[in-house]
Amino acid sequence: MAHEVRFEPGLYRGTADYYDRFRLPYPDAMIADLVHRAAPSGQGRLLDLACGTGQLSFPLRDRFAQVWSVDAEADMTELVRAKAVAADAPHIRAVTADAEELHADPAQFELIVIGNAFHRLDRARVAQHACTWLRPGGHLALCWSNSPWVGDQDWQRALAALLHTWQHTLGAATRVPSDWNRSRQRTPDHQVLSQAGFEPLGRHEFSVEHRWTIPDIAGHIRSTSFLPPSVLSDHAPAFDTALTTELTRHTPLTEAVSFAYDLFRKPTSKVSHE
Repeated sequence: MAHEVRFEPGLYRGTADYYDRFRLPYPDAMIADLVHRAAPSGQGRLLDLACGTGQLSFPLRDRFAQVWSVDAEADMTELVRAKAVAADAPHIRAVTADAEELHADPAQFELIVIGNAFHRLDRARVAQHACTWLRPGGHLALCWSNSPWVGDQDWQRALAALLHTWQHTLGAATRVPSDWNRSRQRTPDHQVLSQAGFEPLGRHEFSVEHRWTIPDIAGHIRSTSFLPPSVLSDHAPAFDTALTTELTRHTPLTEAVSFAYDLFRKPTSKVSHE
């Protein structure tokens, strides 16, 4: 398999509050469809890898007796713990760990979900671990959503150009490797998971009409790894002014937000090896 691009640790440090407030939730229809296809028993365990602030853990929590919410960033897992207390969900267990280094017993999860993060992990290693951690017949779902600056509308192009300019202005252009997607193009996710022993069950797509406000986009940008609060720092007021000036020319800021998940199954006859 091609060499995986390495993302530096700590890229999301300090973003948890923004991530929780300004990332759009996965649509109810997608969550319901995933539950229908994965058919959890209600008595099993869910593993949410690279969980962020629990964008999948919380909407799926009622279908599992225990939820492991795992993220490498302590800010993220601290917020998951606080949300679990507020939601009276003691069965959500927040774990601060790299997905590649997580210790879990074999065959103890019914479902593993990874939201907008598989490309940042050592995919082959995580896929092998996941196949071991899942019980036979269990499922893995790679969940995705697009960002507001990805699209062909004038406001999206203007936003993408503005972000590009500010990344270079603030010396943040290399925080995300420029070739981050090269290894995935050579060896797609479904191939990595198939090589680990998974059966692909297809992609399921959902679209939600959304109207952004400029403050919401500003908050969303602060939830990213390329322009987090630590990078904007004292330049944040100037950035917000530039963002407002640019996007005010293009209102309304509406788009059809794309969500999807790719579903895989561990065969009942699969014997996993690490």
